[in-house]
Amino acid sequence: MGIFDAVSTKSALKKALKKQYIRVNEDVASSATYIRGGERISLSILEEVTPKKKLQLTLKVLFEDDYLAAIHKPAGILVSGNSFKTIANALAQNLQKSPLPDATTAHPVHRLDYATTGILLIGKTRSSIRALNKIFENREVKKTYYAITIGEMKAVGPITSEIDGKKSQSNFTLCESVTSERFGKLNLVQLEPLTGRRHQLRKHLAQIGNPILGDKDYGMENLILKGKGLYLHAYSLQFTHPFTKKEIYLKDELPKRFKKIFDHLK
Repeated sequence: MGIFDAVSTKSALKKALKKQYIRVNEDVASSATYIRGGERISLSILEEVTPKKKLQLTLKVLFEDDYLAAIHKPAGILVSGNSFKTIANALAQNLQKSPLPDATTAHPVHRLDYATTGILLIGKTRSSIRALNKIFENREVKKTYYAITIGEMKAVGPITSEIDGKKSQSNFTLCESVTSERFGKLNLVQLEPLTGRRHQLRKHLAQIGNPILGDKDYGMENLILKGKGLYLHAYSLQFTHPFTKKEIYLKDELPKRFKKIFDHLK
């Protein structure tokens, strides 16, 4: 609130009244209030609060306790970032607020690509976010993915080629193959990334000549499957709960589009 001795005009008061709350000698002023000079005028400026727009996005919650949660990330949405439509912005409406003293805004503790589906781990307290970040850094979380790849493929093996000049390793196991008129052969592959480089699985599989179906960035130009998305799914996470010390195994079933190619998955 500001207080001043007025030497003013009626037109100035009218303009002020449109935006402010004004009293003249403790009486509420209006545009008809006459100013003679020497009056005591109180000016109150009310803070305008614009309601924050909420993202309306329903997420499938796979697990939740007071410390952490796991959700299914759909394809075609960022985990976090400057965009309005992100998983991070949708968490508040899908998860319960933690009752613990250091509860904070729920936050993803790792990333999945825009086009990738699957399980995403969330921290709900400040201490759990720190602890979960640490176990990811220490490679204490076992991550399992499934992908559908193109072309003839070995039954099992490691891929150890560097990514962006850094040591990287992904292990793959061929689960099943089917013939395809367009692609020759399609493979259901289980993947275990032992490091966490950006686009690691996509790059590694492309490097051995078996790109992921639907990968428009690392696939073969004449074998791009348009409009169906990327056939890469984060299937499971296994780790020791940093607070309860229980062994946690979380999984997210394969999408329907995987099952359309491999009938036995239904």
